[in-house]
This record gives sequence, C-alpha cells and structure tokens, in this order.
Amino acid sequence: MSPPVDRIASDSNLPAAADVVVIGGGIIGVAAAYALTQRGHSVALVEKGHIGCEQSSRNWGWCRQQNRDERELPLVRHSLEMWGKLGEEIGADLGFRRQGLLYVTQKPAELADWEAWVNMARKHQVHSRMLTAEEAQAMTPGATERWIGGVHSPSDGRAEPAKAAPALAAAARRAGATVHQQCAARGLETTGGAVSAVVTEKGRIRTQAVLCAGGAWTSMFCRRHGIKLPQAGVRSTAFYTTPATAVTEGGLSMPGAVIRRRLDDGYTIAVRGRGQLELTPQGLRYARQFWPMLVKRRSAGLTFRVGRSFFQGPEAFGSWSLDGVSPFEKMRVLDPEPDMGVVEDGLRGLVRAYPALAGIKAAEVWGGWIDSTPDAIPVISPVEALRGFFIATGFSGHGFGIGPAAGRLAADLVTGATPLVDPHPFRYSRLVDGTDLGPPGPM
Repeated sequence: MSPPVDRIASDSNLPAAADVVVIGGGIIGVAAAYALTQRGHSVALVEKGHIGCEQSSRNWGWCRQQNRDERELPLVRHSLEMWGKLGEEIGADLGFRRQGLLYVTQKPAELADWEAWVNMARKHQVHSRMLTAEEAQAMTPGATERWIGGVHSPSDGRAEPAKAAPALAAAARRAGATVHQQCAARGLETTGGAVSAVVTEKGRIRTQAVLCAGGAWTSMFCRRHGIKLPQAGVRSTAFYTTPATAVTEGGLSMPGAVIRRRLDDGYTIAVRGRGQLELTPQGLRYARQFWPMLVKRRSAGLTFRVGRSFFQGPEAFGSWSLDGVSPFEKMRVLDPEPDMGVVEDGLRGLVRAYPALAGIKAAEVWGGWIDSTPDAIPVISPVEALRGFFIATGFSGHGFGIGPAAGRLAADLVTGATPLVDPHPFRYSRLVDGTDLGPPGPM
C-alpha cells in the first residue's frame, strides 16, 4: 500500500565516472545531488526503486522547528529558509506553505515539556508561543474537546511528500546530474583504504566520493564493508483522507490525531507516538545502544512484535558479492503493511475533536519505516575509516522537513566546503567510539 508519488525520467546510460555518487533517492539524497550540481560537480544519483518511494513520501509532510532537539535547530532553521525559496528556484510547486504548526494537549506534563522547549528555543531565534487554555481553544475553532493549553509556531510549515523529492531530483537532473532508478548500488570498490568506485547492478562508476543516503538500508550497506552503524527501524502508519472542510490550514497535533492540510483539500493523518518495533537481527545487534530510546518510546505507544522483517528487508541477515544479486534488488521498495488500528483510531480521534468532520474517510493508507539512531539525531558525516565515504541517515522521523539543509550540509562535507552549520553533533564517530549520547532527543 504505497502512497502515490510523482515519477520522473531516468538516464539510460550509466556514466563511467562521476565526481560524486549519491546512493539513495530520498529527500536527503536528492537535496545533496542538487546542491552538488549547483557547484559544478558531476553527480550520479542511484536509487534501487524510484525517487522518493520510501520514507520520503510516507511521512506527515511537516516542516517544523517546533519540538526539535536543540542540536538540530540551526539546521532546521536553514531548511525552512530553503523550503521557502526552492519552489521558485526550481520552477515546481513542492506544496510548501508556511502556515504554522499547532500542538494542543490535555496533559499538564506535556505542557510543561513544551514550555521548557520554548524557553530553550528562544536562544536560537525560534519564536514559538505557549498558549493558555482559552487561546488553544480559540485557535481550534469547531473543536469540541477541551484543551488545557498548547504551543504554536507560526513560522513552521508543510509541504507535499509525494512531490518534493521527485521535483528536486528532476531539478538536479536538469542541472547536469544523471539519475538512475531501478539501479541498486551493490557495494564499493576501494584502493589504498579509499573509495575508488561504486558497483551497481547496471555497472561500475569510478569515483572518489560516495554519499550513502539510503535511509533504513544504510546500516546494511555499511555492514558489507565492515562499518558499524547502529540503526533501528520503527514501523509507522499514516493515511490521507477524502476532501473535507478545513479545520486548519497548517498542521495540528491533538491527543487523538495528528493532521496536516493537503493541497487536495484532504488531510494526512497519523497518531503521535504510535509505532511498532519488529525484532530483527540488526536490532538485536544494537539493542544495548537503543535501550534508553526503547524505554522512552514504550511509554509513548511503541509496541513490539516478530514479523517478516526478521528474515527480509534492511535489518535481516544477508551477505552478497558485488557480481551477485543484492538484498537491495530483492526488495526495490520497502513497503510495510499499515496498522489499520492506527487508521481507525486516527479517524476516531479527528471526529471526536471535530464532529463536523463525521463521515470523513481514508482515501489511501500506507506503512512506513522510520530509520532511527540511538540518540534520535541524524548522522551527516564522513566515515573516517574509509576515505571518500560519507553517510547521511538516521533522521529518526525528522528527515523530510530538515531535508534541504541536511542535503546541503552533506554536500559541504563531501566537497570540503565551509559547512552550513557546525557538523559536530551529526558526526558518525559518536555512535561507535563510546561517547555518552545522553537521553534520546524528541521524535
């Protein structure tokens, strides 16, 4: 049950060489490819399925600063600026609208957490505002549930996941990048401890720089080359509805449902905190690092199960040769089954808050796979053990909104340019050198 995603053309001929090979056609990979082409570098973008087919089209479509970890705030502020300019720059409507995000609650502890965050965020020139019960009610006209307060970020926005990554990849292609869909990267060739080529199912590309932005598949790709990358996937569910009366033009998080207004006058809906962790070989390997996050997420609605992902997909056992079929070819698109209980609860929560929306129906339902790190902070970094190899992954449910700036930062690091923001919080080494990661950031 995949959400519909805009399709773009591919290049039929694989280049013999490129300055940079980007592995992964999600929002991070295409943003990096676009940034690299703007600087005159030759880029080959390879994607095992089609552009934007996995988590980059399965997310909520929120572009937010609100309730982000402090370490991400400089990057997300740049990203919002870029979202505001990208549509005009590339000549495509990405659906970005800066119409604010609103959280409301019935829990005093949640309100206290938001207030602490607002006070911290002011240091970063983020001007979210706490709301009294009366203000929260006034900002949700038509809602019949009672809130004790909320928090509002008027400068945050929303965009359309089905459109954004494909449009940006098409822009990179017009600027000179080659885009290769249905073309899995099987692995790397190295010379003298440095990257020298990428081997794909369609041939070999000589290069001295590789950015792996493979989302949930990144740890598996790294493992083939002896590189440890603690990464865990959480199965999520979202859906969009038939067109309905507008109760918000931006994003709204309520106790029973999280909603985003869409360009087609429907809503994308999810339930905050709901997800499922499936037992997998990779998960067992990194269980100790993820224990603090599991404890935190369990109280918020995370459940556990053994499913097919133990035997197939990005966290299963697997070995392959560069001249043989890889797991990336066996599963072109990671398309988890949705949890229909989340769909029912989301619709119920929406109608409970807004009785005028009674009769609204789910038009399309899908599952997603959120790739997470132990501290819920992404990795955007070189891998020091292998010169020329860079990764951008583990966005922990934050990748879409932060995508344009994350891709730009990755391009900075690959080319040795002055980084857009301090890259230290996103360094790969923190996950493997014994660094105390502290409590996991917000999801």
